[in-house]
Amino acid sequence: MLEQLAKSLVMLKQEFTRVYDGHSHIQELIPVSSSESFPINDVHLEFLHNFAAKNPIYHNFYEQKIAGILCMVYEGDINEYWLNSIKHGSSCQPFYPTWILSAYIAALIAKSFDYTELVDIGSGDGRIAYCAKILDLHATSIEIDDVLVGLQNTISTATKVNFNPICMDAIEFDYHSLNLTRPVFFIGGLPQMGGDVLATNIIEKISSTNLKKNTCVVFAGTNSKRQLSDNQSEGGWSSLIDKHGLKVIKTVTLPTIWTFDQLVDTPYIYTKFT
Repeated sequence: MLEQLAKSLVMLKQEFTRVYDGHSHIQELIPVSSSESFPINDVHLEFLHNFAAKNPIYHNFYEQKIAGILCMVYEGDINEYWLNSIKHGSSCQPFYPTWILSAYIAALIAKSFDYTELVDIGSGDGRIAYCAKILDLHATSIEIDDVLVGLQNTISTATKVNFNPICMDAIEFDYHSLNLTRPVFFIGGLPQMGGDVLATNIIEKISSTNLKKNTCVVFAGTNSKRQLSDNQSEGGWSSLIDKHGLKVIKTVTLPTIWTFDQLVDTPYIYTKFT
C-alpha cells in the first residue's frame, strides 16, 4: 500500500507540473479527501492540510481537480527563510522542503518498520517531525537556524502539535538526552552539498552506542546525473553507505519542492546497520 501511495503521488505531481499555470516561488498539493489512489486516514489528512494552512510560507491556496482527484493547491515563498538558512557555516543545505504529503509517506514508511522515534536532522520547517508526531511516533526536530526554529514553533503552537523543535547544531547535539530505543534518523542535505559530513558525524555517534542494532538512517538523495559525482548509486550515498556498513532496506521516490520542475523526483534511502 505504501509503495502504491508513493507512486500515486509521483504521478499526481507529474500531472500537476504539466497543468500548473501559476507563478509562485513554491507550490504543492494535498488531496482534499481519501480515495482509492490516496487511502489516507481522514484525521491525518486534516492534520496535513492544517500544517499548510498554519504555515506562514504559504500565502495562497485553492481547490483544483488534477488527474481526476480534487486537491488543495498551496502556493508560497521561501526566499526569506532560504536566505537566512545559508548564513550558518555548518549548514549542509539551504531550506528546500519536501512536499508535506511526501513527508507523511516517508514517516509512515519508518513506522511500518516498527521504529518508535523519529529524529529529523536539518528539519527546516519541521514537516517530517510533524508527520511523525501525528503518526504517534516520538518526534524530535533539530535545526541549526533560529529563524526556521521560530517558524516551527509558530506552526507547533498554531496546530497544537508539539513535534519538539530544538535549535542546535546537530553535530554538537547530545543524542543520549533523548533516551532513544528504536529510532529512525532523517538526514537533511544532499551528499554533494555537505550532507555526507553531517551524516558521517551522526552515524559515528550512533555506532559508539548500543543503539546501533536498532537504528535506521534515511538519506535524501538525487537521481540527477548533473549533481551526482563519480556516478554513485543510491542517490549519491553509495560510498558512505558502503563505508559504514549500512544495508539499504527500502528506497522510495517522492516529490520535493526542489524537484518540481524535474522529470525525476527525490529518492529516500532507508538503511540499517549490518
